[in-house]
Amino acid sequence: MRLAILALSIPILHAASEIPQGSHVLLRLVNSVSTRTAREGDRVYLTTATPIVVNGEFVVPVNSYVQGVVSHSRRSGRVSGRAELAIRIESMTLPSGQTLQVSPHLSSVDSEGTEQKVETKEGTVQQGGTKGVDAERIAIRAGEGAAIGAIVDRGWKGAGIGAGAGGAVGLATVLLTRGREVDLHQGSTLDVVFERAVPVP
Repeated sequence: MRLAILALSIPILHAASEIPQGSHVLLRLVNSVSTRTAREGDRVYLTTATPIVVNGEFVVPVNSYVQGVVSHSRRSGRVSGRAELAIRIESMTLPSGQTLQVSPHLSSVDSEGTEQKVETKEGTVQQGGTKGVDAERIAIRAGEGAAIGAIVDRGWKGAGIGAGAGGAVGLATVLLTRGREVDLHQGSTLDVVFERAVPVP
């Protein structure tokens, strides 16, 4: 009887936990990452900001170390093309020192007052467009030019010439200026989701 109890207890003592499929965890960046400087292959360091708890057990506690790599980086274009950044999470090191090979999918990131968001199909962070900002910049230059032209020529003709010149300057400024970059600053958070279960021996 005693031997039977011992035999039954062995699988329980050695049963492996796992990170279930569909689990979310919030990661916090240790280093900043920006499309201004990031290159494919650059290392990204993070820590878990929330735990993964299964049946009341902490499978992955807070402040576990996470490593990733920049898998895609594209700067914003001067005329067209939005900035894009993709990060592939590769490993997670628990406080016990045990390292897990993981590949969760990026779900969302801090927008930090911009329109940057995750394109769910590719898991890529993409910056929003700048059409509204560009139009405003051109309009301001045209208005400034009209005001100066009216003062110099003292009439509508001068205002029209000034507006045209100012608008041209504004358009040139837009064409020579890059759009907003994807900026993930130190301390920013990323929400990732596990698309398949990961055993934790």
